[in-house]
Parts: sequence; C-alpha cells; structure tokens
Amino acid sequence: MSNSKQKSKTSGSRLQELVAAIVIFCVLGSGYLYFNKIHVFDPIKLQEIAQEAIEENKNTPDDIDRLVGLVVDKLRAEYGGHIIENPQWMFNNAGGAMGAMLVLHCSFSEYVIIFGTPLGTEGHTGRFLADDYFTILHGEQWAFSAGNLTREVYKPGDQHHLPLGHAKQYKMDDTCWALEYAVGNIPAMLPFGFADTFFSTLDFVSLFQTVRVSAVNMFSELLLRSKI
Repeated sequence: MSNSKQKSKTSGSRLQELVAAIVIFCVLGSGYLYFNKIHVFDPIKLQEIAQEAIEENKNTPDDIDRLVGLVVDKLRAEYGGHIIENPQWMFNNAGGAMGAMLVLHCSFSEYVIIFGTPLGTEGHTGRFLADDYFTILHGEQWAFSAGNLTREVYKPGDQHHLPLGHAKQYKMDDTCWALEYAVGNIPAMLPFGFADTFFSTLDFVSLFQTVRVSAVNMFSELLLRSKI
C-alpha cells in the first residue's frame, strides 16, 4: 500500500515538474518573441507594395485575381524565399468572422496573409501578443474600440494598425480584401484562429490545412533560414 502511495506521489511530482517546465518555456518564449526585433518584413514597405499593386490595377479595380497576383509577385520580388512558393487558399473562421486566407509567410514571430471575402463579414479582432497591420486592397473595413461611438473607416491603400494587447469589433462591408501582417508571438494567436472550429463550424478540414501550413512553414523558416 505504501509503495503504491509513493509511486502516486512520485508521478504527481513529475507531472507538476512537467507542467512547470512547460509554463516556464512558454513564458520565456513569449518574452523572447516580444523583445525580438529582428524581423524580415516591414509594415511600411508592405503598405507601399499594396498601394503599388492597387495603382497598377486601377483600370480593372474589380479584377481581384489580378490584384492579388500583383501583390504576391511584388512580395516575392522583395522577400524572395520567405514567401511560400505555392500558397493555397483556405477558409478561416475566427472571432465570429468568416473569410478566406492565402498564407504567404508564417514563422514564429511573423506572418503575412491575404484575407477577405466577397460577401462581407464582421467579428472580434482578437487580443494578441502581437501587432497586426491590415492594409486594405479592395473594399472597406470598418472598426471601433469600446468607448468610441463613431466608426473608423479604412479604404484601399489604408493600413489599420491594431497594437499589441488591443481589441476591436470590425466589419468588412460587402467585398473586401486585405494584406495582413502580424509581428510578435504568432503561436499565441493560433488558439483564437482554432476556437471557432471546435465551438461552432466543426470544419476540421480547414483546421488541418491551417495547422499544416503554419507548422510546416514555421519550422522551415527556423531550420532552413534560421529565422524565428
């Protein structure tokens, strides 16, 4: 009897040590990602690229395919191998909003995607350990913070910055597409992106696609390019 109690205590102690180690690792990792200032992408440059693509597409403003293609080509010319070679579209449900996203870069400290919908959507931005930059390519995005009684309006070429730790309600009115860049603790953002799958949509195909592209490219950037 005493041996089984001793084994139980030992197992419990080891479990506590494991949990403590995981917590310490997460805290230290979060701190490193927060204070890490070595980044590949620059939000000002990304906005310039978006504005250049919008200008080149001005004679066919409703040709979203061409606009997205211009953005991707310009990103590849600027950032080379850091842009995924053959990105694939997938659905994304997060914070009550639904759209499609094209993941162009994903590492532990940065991601770049094109996100939007031809139907319109709205929801919660999320509150992250990262800064988020949302540059409108087509259409409009509306947003507001609690306490602000008038909406913010972002049009093509405008960049909506959501600082670390902040949150808003947002709406993409009708057709809207944007180039989104997040920098900071990217793994900590993933639960927000996964929650709607488990508690609403049960779309495990899109979840699998998201996990696969995130994990593969995070570790590819780390192992092949030594990029966090």
